[in-house]
Amino acid sequence: MPSSTSPDQGDDLETCILRFSDLDLKYTSLINPSSSLKAELDGSTKKKYSFAKKKAFALFVKTKEVPTKRSFECKEKLWKCCQQLFTDQISIHRHVATQHADEIYHQTASILKQLAVTLSSSKSLSSADEKNPLKECLPHSHEVSAWLPDISCFNPDELISGQGNEEGEVLLYYCYRDLEDPQWICAWQTALCQHLRLTGKIRIATEGINGTVGGSRLATRLYVEVMLSFPLFKDDLCKDDFKTSKGGAHCFPELRVGVFEEIVPMGISPKKISYKKPGIHLSPSEFHKEVEKFLSQANQEQSDTILLDCRNFYESKIGRFQGCLAPDIRKFSYFPSYVDKNLELFREKRVLMYCTGGIRCERGSAYLKAKGVCKAVFQLKGGIHKYLEEFPDGFYKGKLFVFDERYALSYNSDVVSECSYCGAQWDQYKLCSTLQCRQLVLTCPACQGQGFTACCVTCQDKGSRKASGPTQDNFKEECECTARRPRIPRELSQHVQQPVSPEPGPDAAEDGPVLA
Repeated sequence: MPSSTSPDQGDDLETCILRFSDLDLKYTSLINPSSSLKAELDGSTKKKYSFAKKKAFALFVKTKEVPTKRSFECKEKLWKCCQQLFTDQISIHRHVATQHADEIYHQTASILKQLAVTLSSSKSLSSADEKNPLKECLPHSHEVSAWLPDISCFNPDELISGQGNEEGEVLLYYCYRDLEDPQWICAWQTALCQHLRLTGKIRIATEGINGTVGGSRLATRLYVEVMLSFPLFKDDLCKDDFKTSKGGAHCFPELRVGVFEEIVPMGISPKKISYKKPGIHLSPSEFHKEVEKFLSQANQEQSDTILLDCRNFYESKIGRFQGCLAPDIRKFSYFPSYVDKNLELFREKRVLMYCTGGIRCERGSAYLKAKGVCKAVFQLKGGIHKYLEEFPDGFYKGKLFVFDERYALSYNSDVVSECSYCGAQWDQYKLCSTLQCRQLVLTCPACQGQGFTACCVTCQDKGSRKASGPTQDNFKEECECTARRPRIPRELSQHVQQPVSPEPGPDAAEDGPVLA
C-alpha cells in the first residue's frame, strides 16, 4: 500500500515514489520545496519532506486525469484543470507547479502529519504485535485496481449516457469514520470515478469522506455498490445514505478529489470538535413533527425552541423552513464565530438544526453542544434532501440549493425569493456576468433583457470593459458587495434575518465540497 512505505529509508525515497505506478511523476524539477513549511518541521520529519511533496504533487496531478474514449484500448492520458486541457505530462506538471502551489503546500503538510501519526502508531503496534486494520481489510497487493468494479460486460457508452441528458444522476453522500490512510483513499476514489466516467467533488480526511458525483445511472449504481462493499465503509454506510437527484456528469466541470483536514470546512480541527459528539438525530418524520409543534405556538419568539438553518445565506435565500433562523453568513467556516457572537440567543433553548444533506449539522451541532448553553441540540438526519423526499409539500418552502451547475433542485412550486432589480418573484441563480466576479445573482428574464446581468453597478461597469490581459478571465476577486456585508452578524432577536442581494457564489461546499 503506497503510504505504508516509510520515508525513513533515506536514500530509498526515490524508490518509494516509483512504487506509485499509477501516480507516476516525472520532471520533478518543476517542484520547488517550500522553505516555510520545512522550517516548521523537526529534523526527523524534514527527511520525509521530499517524499511527501512528490506524493502530494503526484496525487494532485492524478485527480486531473480525464478519461478518453480510447482509454479502453490504449494508455493515452489527458488532464483537465482550470478549464484547460493538457495533452502531455510536462505541461500539466508545469501548470500545477505554477498555479496550484497552495494546494500542494496544504496536501504536503497533510501527508507529513499523517506520516507522523502512522509511524508513531506503527511503532506502538509493532511492540504489541498488533495488526494494521487497513491492511487486514485490503488485498495483499493493496493495489487500487483491486477495488474497481468489472465493467467489461457493459458497453462503454452506457457509462457516459448520463452526460448532457436526462438519463443521468447525481449522488450526494458523506461518511464520518476514522481513516488511517486518506491518501490511499484519494487515489482509489480518483481511479474509481475515472473508471466509471463520473465527475464531481470528493473531499477526504482522517475523519471520513464527503462526496457528490454525477454520471449515468449505471455508473452511479456501480459506485454505490462498490462503496457499500468496501471494507472500510460497509459497516458505516447504507444505501439510504446516498441522496439521489436527476443530473449527470454534465453537472460538474471536472472530477476533483483531494485530501484535507476536514471533510466539511468548519475551520476548527476535528481534534478539538469531533464528529463523534453530535446532536440527537431526528428522522424526517420526527423532525416534521417537531417543526409542526414549533409553528403551532402562538408566540414563536417566546418559544424554548429555535429552528436553525446551518447553511450559507445564499442557500436559505431561495428555500428554507418556515419560521427558521437563517444566519446571514457566507461560509460554514463562519458558523462557529456566529454561534460565539450570538451565544445568548441559544441559552436554555432546544435547537433544531438542519442543512442540505446533514453533514454540516454533524460537527455544527457538536460545536453548539460543546458551548454548554442549550437545553438540547437536534439535527435533521439526511438533511433537507431526505426531508423533501418524504415531505415535498411540508414545511420547507422554495428550492434546495446545490453546489453544482444546476444551482438548485425543485420539489414544490413555492417561490420565496425575488429579483434583485425589480422585486418580482424569482429564484433561479446565475453567475454575475462579469467574468472576474463569483457572485450569484437573482435577476428575472425581464431585467436580464434590459441588460441587468451583474451583481452591482460596479460589476456592470467592469463587464462593459474588455479584459486587459489573457489571464484575467481566470482571476477571481471578491466583489465590493461582499465587502459591505458583515462577516459575522449579530442577531437582534430570534426572528429570521433575510439577507439582501447580491448573493456571493459558493466558496466552500457542504455536501458538494469545493476542491482546489
